Amino acid sequence: MLEIIIAGGWLMAPILLCSTLAVAIIIERFWTLRKSRVIPRELSSKVEDWAARHELDQRHITQLRTGSPLGRIYAAALENRRRSREVIKEAVEDCGRHVVHELERFLNTLGTIAGISPLLGLLGTVIGMIEVFSTIMIAGVGDANVLAGGISKALITTAAGLTVAIPSYFFYRFFRGVVAEYVISMEEKAITLIDCIERGHAEPVEHTYTAE
Repeated sequence: MLEIIIAGGWLMAPILLCSTLAVAIIIERFWTLRKSRVIPRELSSKVEDWAARHELDQRHITQLRTGSPLGRIYAAALENRRRSREVIKEAVEDCGRHVVHELERFLNTLGTIAGISPLLGLLGTVIGMIEVFSTIMIAGVGDANVLAGGISKALITTAAGLTVAIPSYFFYRFFRGVVAEYVISMEEKAITLIDCIERGHAEPVEHTYTAE
């Protein structure tokens, strides 16, 4: 493997860098975009329980905001629950834009890697072919093994670039799809919460907590 990397020339260095970045992003996104972290299953019932017991105070809202992306959206709605539906929706939409931006973090980088890796490989091949034809001009075509070896060396970077690009593009599209599903789910849950607030199921609490 090391011999192949060395044979690919200096353009193997940026391709390997792209490979390392892609693997790091994929692992990080798998960890960050877990459904249990983004949309905790018990969160909605927990908010309903707090509302039923009139415990939607600032302490619980802060807990929501720091707990999960869906919690941030719930917190934005609950902080404005005394206002009109339009104001609540505007607050939720504004918070939702920030949440989506966070969920899509590094995905543009992964897409860029998927795009430039094959181009780097193609550039390496073009440079390698130029070297092969330069050798032909100087030494002629008497030794077919030398030409075959040169062409093989030139194609290494293309193979390496495609090896990086194909899984990078796959996971780029995969994570974009996951984020899109989360956004739809969070929108549905946010609308449900807004409807509950409008019906008066999330009344403001009359007591406050003091810092210890």
